[in-house]
Amino acid sequence: MEMDDFTQLVQSVNGLLWGMYCLIPLLVGTGIYLTIKLRFIQIRRFGQAFRKVFGGITLFGDKAGKDGMSSFQSLATAISAQVGTGNLAGVATAIAMGGPGAIFWMWLAAFFGMATIFAEATLAQVFRARDAHGQIMGGPAFYISRGLHNKPLAAFFAVSIIIALGFIGNMVQANSIADGFHKAFEIPQWATGIFVFAIAGFIFIGGVRRIASFAEKMVPLMAVVYILGSLTIIFSNYDMILPAFKEIIVGAFDPSAATGGIIGASLKEAIRYGVARGLFSNEAGMGSTPHAHALAQVKHPCEQGLVAYVGLFFDTFIVLNMTALVILTTGVLDGKSTGIVLTQAAFTAGLGDIGPGFVAICLFFFAFTTIVGWYFFGEQNVKYLLGLRWVQSYRVLVLCFLMLGSFLHVTLVWELADFFNGIMVIPNVIALLALSGLVAKVLKDYDTKFMLGETPEYGALSPSGGEPFSLEPSPRKGRRFSRLKLRLRRKKTPPVNLDEMDQLKERGLDRF
Repeated sequence: MEMDDFTQLVQSVNGLLWGMYCLIPLLVGTGIYLTIKLRFIQIRRFGQAFRKVFGGITLFGDKAGKDGMSSFQSLATAISAQVGTGNLAGVATAIAMGGPGAIFWMWLAAFFGMATIFAEATLAQVFRARDAHGQIMGGPAFYISRGLHNKPLAAFFAVSIIIALGFIGNMVQANSIADGFHKAFEIPQWATGIFVFAIAGFIFIGGVRRIASFAEKMVPLMAVVYILGSLTIIFSNYDMILPAFKEIIVGAFDPSAATGGIIGASLKEAIRYGVARGLFSNEAGMGSTPHAHALAQVKHPCEQGLVAYVGLFFDTFIVLNMTALVILTTGVLDGKSTGIVLTQAAFTAGLGDIGPGFVAICLFFFAFTTIVGWYFFGEQNVKYLLGLRWVQSYRVLVLCFLMLGSFLHVTLVWELADFFNGIMVIPNVIALLALSGLVAKVLKDYDTKFMLGETPEYGALSPSGGEPFSLEPSPRKGRRFSRLKLRLRRKKTPPVNLDEMDQLKERGLDRF
């Protein structure tokens, strides 16, 4: 099979995987189910969640250590992965392929996704562990193996996320940075690759402490810069704001009417591209962000669940909407341009000659913070699968993929990234649905005991103190130990001859 044929095969598989009959209904359906199961947690506790997040914002929090990181540092690390190229290129692709109405379906998917990400973060807190050095860690692999007692499924998830995010995903992010800087500033791709390689290596070597410190400073900074730049364009075209929202609402149900036929999208395409790109951006149900939320130092698991869905709200309803409104208010939608090209055209129309440079710089921050977040998520799963001794090798491999990604722009690489992102969803969603009853139980404990000042069953104030469990030995060691026990059982001990024992005692030989 030639490379082009293999690329087409992967594209076909992705079309089915991310289509209307697989992951889209699975993820949205899970969100709807959990929304009902948790009694619309995204509405009931919305105000409290925002107060907790904005009451804990700091650019110079306590350093992360063995006992994890602050709640805001965990949120910043999660957002660093959520807010990425999808917020720039992904939104533009959704609008270009599905029309402005795709944004409405993004909103709907994000609303239900808030319940999904609440469940993910809560379970990550309940089933977190300590590695051989006493460092707290956690994520879907831990609640799949400990909650579902299904180690093969947990291993499948761990392998998928290491490949999807740690290797191929980060390769794609590095390519986006190098390509963006080459087009905006004519900087050679190899130079950008070396720069990304050096900065990423410095942060990776610092471990969880440096990653948390980087995230808590960089995420608020990049968000403020991007939002201010976007609002400048949106308000300078204030007369187009209401028509833009009209295009979104009308286009959600009649895509061709919203754009006067410029975008020949059907309702099915509006839903497909809106939901798929929205889920790809906010990562609800994909099992990535729980790795960061597991490390948060909170008194009850549900506290971090609330914080987690604020992160999704920020990603979709604020940052993603900024890009959408800039594109729609500047009137650059022509039915031809798509992806980052459309986004750059919109910012050029709004900011003039500095537009492409502004997009390239924002793309760097968005993509680079995603690289750091995804590296960290992959590292947690390397620890789970292989132990601490393989972390250094994983680190070196990620840096190599980053450098390689700066040079290559291969369609197959992008398609493989979509494929592995898709298959890692499946074991995570199985766990979320199977453990939904436990999530509801933990939430009830939060509502009826923790919030009323009584002793809860879960978390730091519970009788157990919420202490993480010790990470189990690797499967290889476990199998070897099992084989040893089996061999010992098979060795039959000969029966004792009492007459011979008496004779040995008389001769004094029993001492030996």
